[in-house]
Amino acid sequence: MEHTQITGVYGELSGLPAPVSACVREEQLPELRSYTVTTEWSQINLVRGSRLRYTQQWTLIPDCNDHKSIRAVLPPRSCAPVSGELLSEFSPIRSLRAVIRETGGYQFLEIWDCHGLRKCLNLTALNEHGRVYDDAQFGCLSWSDCENKLLYVAEKNKHTSETHDGETACGKDRSVYCEDWGEALTNKSSPVICVVNLQNGVVSVLQGVPPDISPGQALWAPGGQSVVFVGWYHEPFRLGLKFCSNRRSALFKLDLDGLCESLSGDNLSVSCPRLSPDRSTLVYLQGQVFGPHNQCLSLQQLDLKSGKTSTLLDVVSRPQTGEFAGVYEALPSRCWSADSQRVVFSSARRNWKDLFMVDRRSKKVTSLCDSSCDLSRVFGSWKLLTVQKDLMVVCCSSPNTPPTLRVGFLPSAGEAVRWRTLQQPVITFDFQWTVVDVTPPTEEDNTHYSGLDFSCVLVKPSHPVHEVRIPLVVFIHGGPHSQFPAEWNCTTAGLTKLGFAVLMVNYRGSTGFGQDSILSLIGQIGNQDVKDVQRAVLTVLQSDLTLDPKRLAVIGGSHGGFLSCHLAGQYPDFYKACAARNPVINAATLLGTSDIVDWRYSSVGLQFSYDQIPTSEALAAMLEKSPIKHAAQIKAPVLLMLGGRDRRVSPHQGLELYKALKSRDSPVRLLWFSEDGHSLSRVDTQVDCFLNTVLWLHQHL
Repeated sequence: MEHTQITGVYGELSGLPAPVSACVREEQLPELRSYTVTTEWSQINLVRGSRLRYTQQWTLIPDCNDHKSIRAVLPPRSCAPVSGELLSEFSPIRSLRAVIRETGGYQFLEIWDCHGLRKCLNLTALNEHGRVYDDAQFGCLSWSDCENKLLYVAEKNKHTSETHDGETACGKDRSVYCEDWGEALTNKSSPVICVVNLQNGVVSVLQGVPPDISPGQALWAPGGQSVVFVGWYHEPFRLGLKFCSNRRSALFKLDLDGLCESLSGDNLSVSCPRLSPDRSTLVYLQGQVFGPHNQCLSLQQLDLKSGKTSTLLDVVSRPQTGEFAGVYEALPSRCWSADSQRVVFSSARRNWKDLFMVDRRSKKVTSLCDSSCDLSRVFGSWKLLTVQKDLMVVCCSSPNTPPTLRVGFLPSAGEAVRWRTLQQPVITFDFQWTVVDVTPPTEEDNTHYSGLDFSCVLVKPSHPVHEVRIPLVVFIHGGPHSQFPAEWNCTTAGLTKLGFAVLMVNYRGSTGFGQDSILSLIGQIGNQDVKDVQRAVLTVLQSDLTLDPKRLAVIGGSHGGFLSCHLAGQYPDFYKACAARNPVINAATLLGTSDIVDWRYSSVGLQFSYDQIPTSEALAAMLEKSPIKHAAQIKAPVLLMLGGRDRRVSPHQGLELYKALKSRDSPVRLLWFSEDGHSLSRVDTQVDCFLNTVLWLHQHL
């Protein structure tokens, strides 16, 4: 297998574009009503080694006699590249477009209308704050009702950031340590809410946010005299926020005169406040603090007039077969129906990612996907990009079908959505994929959460080349509380196109199976999850005789790397190759270096508190559940891929296994990406990892 063949396959697959956001605008022309759908896409360019972004527009003509039906879709306009945009947002009435753009080391606020650039402010030169936040955790860009003000979040100006002693924390004495919010949020430490008055060009930082709170996800409250935001408590110290929905936080209301009040309960985790079109109700997600760092969340609704909060959707402990399994993902920025009575969202359901609607009056949850039967589904994943004017824009995909853009109007009661495809993928692939449900045997049942099952997705070539039996790559997701939905996955597709079968395992503890499944893994890592993956492999080998049981490999990242190394050590004669990205190897030595120290305790079944001092018992429990315990038994050649800037799982974890294997003369290779973090997400890193993984598998299988 040649290098050029592998990189050619990866270039083809990674270059397929995917929609990342969408906006809908309704236009009323004489004798004609139309909708303009503007989408933003992401595409990898291996020649430039970068991710490209571009926009594309469609004009939709609805049926004059049936407002739920699209009569015609005009040909899309040419794609337009997006350069330097960090955030953008259309105003609700006049369709002005606000853009935060970075160019030449400066950040600008631009206001565009149909005649071109209307206003431009150099935010960096104004020096009222630091860099604007454009991440999904804190970032926002919100228009006021009058469209004369804009709201966003930025880093506090360090030269005005005073400590209790009156000294600047990072200004006067640059050697003072400044905490940040961890992996992928490096240099984001002290966010502030900023308001731009577009009439006079004045930028101001809102005062009154409690000093122990980091604000984000802000939006204007009705009337424009106050803002609503999520505040994360950062005392006594900050814990990593990325991928963690279990951080203590609350919903706050801040008047422009500096009066701040809490709108939600104490000792909870909240996120994603979304204001209804009639400006009467806020919905938001709520979960528990600590424990699983990603979990099933409840959907709360707050009546802004009465101040009363009620539960719209509760946590689902154990879903019934085929039924709604709970909310596990962030709400899109626009998720309301036009009548403010329904909320639309995407969420995991077993191996699927489904599109749901909940009616506030009945609290009934309805699936909006175009097939109620899992066996007949074309798309395994439905992701809502936006819903505006009751028009939904979704991204659909499957393991053999790259992202597809579809639109449809919210249906009336008892009706199905009439979906219309706007953009087919450039190419689809002749892969076979199937979902396999697995029931653990009695001896592997969890007595505290008895009767749980799990599932996996098997993808394989339809026409294997030169093979009687197909080598199987077991692909394990990280988290551990995340999921491999039956959606497009570039790594899976690349391996399948190159002749491997791929098994993606959603072991107990994965999202989409209810809160009981998530809780069942607490204290059972390195045992229950390892046995689940092994049980899944044995199940598919028994049911599919096209797979080669003598050529098995295991790959994964983070907790998936943890499990990969566990499997290689616990079943040394079973797996012939292993490739792990930023794996947890020794939880005891990871304790003092991870940005989510709480999970190091929770994962082994211990309670966490901020003032916790490690005990010999705690460290022994962490070591007992770690792959390093089985390192001496590993026979399979191991490929390690480590990010030098990983804040979540220190690269010294991988180095620890590397040295243990080297000292025993076991085949091991280590790739070090000095400029990359935990996700190994740089384009050049991803190409390098895929190439080396395929070569490693090909060599040792």
